Amino acid sequence: MGYQSELGNWTDAQNDLIVAEYFAMMEFIPTAERGMKARRKRQLNEKIGRGIGSIDFKLGNVSAVAQERGLPPLPGFVPAPKFQNSIIEAFDRYLELHPEAWGIGQGVNPLPIAGPMEGGFEHSPSALPSAETPPGISDLGRAFAGIEPLPTPSPFWPLIVESAPAPGAPRKPRPAGLERLVRKYNPAARDHRNRALGRLGEEYAFRHEVERLTAAARPDLARKVEWTSQERGDGAGYDIKSFHPSGAERLIEVKATRGARSTPFFLTRTEREVSEERPEEWRLHRLYELAGEPKLFRLKPPLETVVTLQPETWRAWVA
Repeated sequence: MGYQSELGNWTDAQNDLIVAEYFAMMEFIPTAERGMKARRKRQLNEKIGRGIGSIDFKLGNVSAVAQERGLPPLPGFVPAPKFQNSIIEAFDRYLELHPEAWGIGQGVNPLPIAGPMEGGFEHSPSALPSAETPPGISDLGRAFAGIEPLPTPSPFWPLIVESAPAPGAPRKPRPAGLERLVRKYNPAARDHRNRALGRLGEEYAFRHEVERLTAAARPDLARKVEWTSQERGDGAGYDIKSFHPSGAERLIEVKATRGARSTPFFLTRTEREVSEERPEEWRLHRLYELAGEPKLFRLKPPLETVVTLQPETWRAWVA
């Protein structure tokens, strides 16, 4: 399947290298200068020996697996969903060794990637960033001896506003191996627990609202935008109180992910109730791909018409 050629299937060691390269490139690729990806692919090919076309295709495979896991796709590589189980297994091996990888793209210390060895990864405590290491400046180039370091990212990028996706057909069944990986590393639960990611998404949305109202010649309203979850705490059923240029209130609930737009998210009972009680004011802002080029679309109640709702937990008691 894909690029196999006369070299046969990729070995576990080669798959481990390509998965590690995804994580190394994803951390800083938004700030990379022109030609960086091409150079790194050439340097990686010197170690793998499969050819640039094969490396491109495999990075697309890894990007597709990452999207299913709620991680960002690799910019410049079209996700290739027809992947072998060996890529899923390599992804799982990487996450077992480097659970910190879930912090990619959200301002935490970079990944503690050690040098690869035949048959897999060499895990070395000396490769871990120290407690004194400032976020975002460790040398991820050490993932591969001889492959260049990557530059430090900027904390914010322009927010791209898109139309909300139209309701579509149910998701196609995942391959068995990928389904196990998704259950093991639940992306919706991870994003829900991740306070740093949630705060980053809310800050993006807050800045966007202020800029939007300022551009609409309503600086008076821009000054009144409230970051409710920070000023009053969670539990209001929305994160930001903003305004339409007409002056009408907008109650914005922010759901953020580093993954693709199809990454699932949690909705609390309070959030749903407020959306039902105040449908004209309440809006859900879905921010995604925060580790690359962050994007936003808006959803308007009733939520049942724009998202698929599935029970996840139940409140239980005994008489």
